[in-house]
Amino acid sequence: MNPADFFEGGTVTVSDETYTVYKTSQPDPGAFATIRDETETTVVAETGTIDESTVAEAEHGWKRLTFEMVLPFELVGFLAAVATALAEEDVSIFALSSYSTDHVLVKEADLAAATRKLETLGCVVEQ
Repeated sequence: MNPADFFEGGTVTVSDETYTVYKTSQPDPGAFATIRDETETTVVAETGTIDESTVAEAEHGWKRLTFEMVLPFELVGFLAAVATALAEEDVSIFALSSYSTDHVLVKEADLAAATRKLETLGCVVEQ
């Protein structure tokens, strides 16, 4: 499977919401995503929606781009291709994967450059 086959005509939606990536002392049940490992808990949530008393650090100003397509587990290099393409535009990402698809968060200031680049790959970006 070739990642380019999924870009061509694939839909990417841009969230209306603005997100913050939080380093917290505990998960938040209303968060978009919670990642826990041996050393920390990271919560991705709409800005201003979590209990600030649990926050150790925060990185504000992210928009979520969701690849509205089922990405098979056998597909190799999809997220790498996205990250490389956006890196060519000097766009930093925070990547998240669900069972069926991928999401990338980009800074609001980089949103226009990110969407233009994804469109050049063949994606249909919906805002």
